Parts: sequence; structure tokens; C-alpha cells
Amino acid sequence: MPVRTTRKIVRIDAAKCNGCGICVPSCAEGAIQIIDGKARLVSELYCDGLGACLRECPLGAITIEERPADNFDEEATKQHLTEIAHEKELIPCGCPSARVTQFEPCPVPQSTAPVSQPQAQKTELRHWPIQLTLVPPTAPFLQGTDVLLAADCAPFTFPNFHSEFLKDHSLLIACPKLDDLQAHIKKLTAILRQSDVKSLTVLHMEVPCCFGLVHMAKQAIQNSGKDIPFRELTLGIKGDIKK
Repeated sequence: MPVRTTRKIVRIDAAKCNGCGICVPSCAEGAIQIIDGKARLVSELYCDGLGACLRECPLGAITIEERPADNFDEEATKQHLTEIAHEKELIPCGCPSARVTQFEPCPVPQSTAPVSQPQAQKTELRHWPIQLTLVPPTAPFLQGTDVLLAADCAPFTFPNFHSEFLKDHSLLIACPKLDDLQAHIKKLTAILRQSDVKSLTVLHMEVPCCFGLVHMAKQAIQNSGKDIPFRELTLGIKGDIKK
């Protein structure tokens, strides 16, 4: 039976947490997971109370408190990490977004109609560059437009990306995990301040680290001091729209 004592342990404020998942890989014990869109402490046994995850939360939702809790169990934690690695097939860094996954092709209905020349897909991309790092804040294509901020992976995941999401939008792409998040916030803030952007839509993947794109966009809107309509869309890794 777990032994309870008064000790330091992580506390997560669900009201502040936006489910970005940045804290998940920072916890070497695997004590934090994203559950129902929020960071949760999965078990007191796995939390050593040292607070390595504190500095990773951009919203200050994680703190350390002293209260009665189950003692940290090193052996149980090792078993927990083994189970995570086995069940989720994670790479050593422990990030679900880097999991190797392969899907079967979707079945195509058989047709008896005569075979004809397939119609070419129309591109809806109207400008270049598209990488957020390279786009100047005063670029002409940002003036008076609806902006789509998409995760790098999104166009490869959703077959009809151009027709469903990109149409009538100016495109910016970024990765909250591999890019410089603070630099992106600064650039996007400058864009919103200096360009007459009509609205901002964020299209990101369902993996936890990709929710950082939402935090980035909301922070930039707040920093800009403007009231800009905001919309969030989530894609599943199999190409389905989650919300």
C-alpha cells in the first residue's frame, strides 16, 4: 500500500491549462499526461515534486504545493515508464508527436463509369513565403485578409487542405515544438500589429505539443492589443477533423 506523508508535489490549475502539452515531455517520470484536453497528474506515486515541468508551462498553470500525498515510488515509476514505452511505442524523448505510425489506405469504391482524365486539383496558395519566420510583418498579402496559421504537418495529413482550409486565406506555417516559440510569438505579434488582419484561424494536429500553436496565436493577439476574431481547428493524425 502507498505511504502518505506531507510533501511537495505538483499542482496543475485546470482553469489556466490550455492543453498545449509542452509540459508532458519535460516530466522524466511520465507523471503528466494530456487527458480530456488538460494536463493531469496521472498518479502521485510518479511525481517526485522537484518541479522540472514548472518552467515549461507558458501559462503558469503548474505550481508546487505541500500537502498530504502518496510518497514518490521510484520502482513504480520505472514500471510506468516501461509500460508507456511499450504501449505507445515512443522514441526515447517520450514525445507522442514523434511516434512512428503507418495507416492502411482508405478503400476506394469501385465504379463502372468510363475512365476519364482526372481533373487537376486547384492550388489555393496565393503567396510566398509561407514560413512564419520568413514572412515580413508588412507583407502585402497580409493586408485585409483572413490568416490561416497551420502546423507544418497539417497539409500532409488532410488531403483537401487547399479547398477546405486554405481557400480565401493567407497562409503561415510553423511548428511549436521544433521552431523557436518565443521568436514566433514576437513575429506574429508584429504581423497583427502592422497588418490589417481580419481574422486568425489556427489549424493544428491532435498531438500534445502542437497545441502550443494555439497558445502562440492567443498570446500574439493579446500582445497586439487588437480584437481579432480567432478560430481553432484540430486535425487527427489520420486526417480526420477533431473539432
